[in-house]
Amino acid sequence: MRYLREWDSPLGKIRLASDGEHLTGLWFAGQKYDYRLQAEDVVLPGEPGADQTVGKEIDECADESADMDRNGELDAAQTAGNGVAGASYVFDRAQEWLERYFAGKKPSPEELPLHPEGTVFRQMVWRELLHIPYGQVTTYGSLAKAVAREMGRETMSAQAVGQAVGHNPISIIIPCHRVVGANGSLTGYAGGLDRKIRLLELEKPENAK
Repeated sequence: MRYLREWDSPLGKIRLASDGEHLTGLWFAGQKYDYRLQAEDVVLPGEPGADQTVGKEIDECADESADMDRNGELDAAQTAGNGVAGASYVFDRAQEWLERYFAGKKPSPEELPLHPEGTVFRQMVWRELLHIPYGQVTTYGSLAKAVAREMGRETMSAQAVGQAVGHNPISIIIPCHRVVGANGSLTGYAGGLDRKIRLLELEKPENAK
């Protein structure tokens, strides 16, 4: 089962997804490769517009969520096995992370239980994205070389790597916006080039706090 929540970010509405224990998705609403609701999905309350469920009654979600610690603190044992409460906790942590990020701070992706879903190859590319430091960029070619080294190969198609980058299911936190063209051109961001520009501007040293 997949749990969803919407959050109004400074760059537009964001959809968060969880399996009940991990953050599995983060998309800008309406972006390329945006997630489409399935009949079994549960949309949890928390933001305006996220007040309905598909296939579940929201009252059930609210009842289970009430079991959470009032301070939002749940240990791993409590989180596991309680899908709604676990997903709510994951979403709260992700939103707090995003709030700090948009405030110009530098939260680490390691603070969150990330579990992007994809092929072995895409998982490898997404792990390499996590190595790009805050405020810096890399090229698709450089990223392809890093993936090739990880796979024990001499070369790797930059196009194949670019497709994996474009299908990154956890935007911002897995920083695919930090990948640019060979000449520094800002291309290939599923959330839109305007958002890519704003994210990179936010990460400039003069804007960091």
